[in-house]
Amino acid sequence: MSDIKSKVLQFLMTGCYMTPEQYLRKKGVEVGVGCSIAPCRLSTKEGYLIKIGNYCRIARNTVFFTHGGLYSLRYLYNDPNADYFGKIEIGDYVSIEEDCKILPGVKIGNNVIVGAGSIVTKSIPDGWMVAGNPCKHVGYTDEWYHKVKKMDLQSKNMNHDEKKRFLLSLPDDKFVQKPFLKPKSSI
Repeated sequence: MSDIKSKVLQFLMTGCYMTPEQYLRKKGVEVGVGCSIAPCRLSTKEGYLIKIGNYCRIARNTVFFTHGGLYSLRYLYNDPNADYFGKIEIGDYVSIEEDCKILPGVKIGNNVIVGAGSIVTKSIPDGWMVAGNPCKHVGYTDEWYHKVKKMDLQSKNMNHDEKKRFLLSLPDDKFVQKPFLKPKSSI
């Protein structure tokens, strides 16, 4: 995403022109070193209840919740001051992919990958890969890294044109290829 598009998206999502990391810090979120944070959103005024570790990636459209769900119940039970909160803690070397939602009270361990579109309703141990709604364990980051390392093309530092020429010159077997879904067996 271009820098200008990123700034416009950040403004539309947050109402401010600062970087995503600056926005989170301004809202009280503790952010570690070496993080890559795309425009994301706090569905809370209590950013100080959120801690993000070192070398984390928080992808676009991630939403953090530290409370919620009581609005209607306050009226139903005539309890206008009812409120509850949960801290969110994200360990080191965590990658939270696009469009995830992190719910109150969740702790995400170190070396974790949260797949795109996941709804994180429970805490996640170190070294897990999770995905889905609600998210479920789908693998281990160490195993996945060693599997994809076999497909490593060492193109990270190429410029756009170099990478395009390089990738388009490769045969199909150099690219990741996913198997087809299988139907559930009929009863």
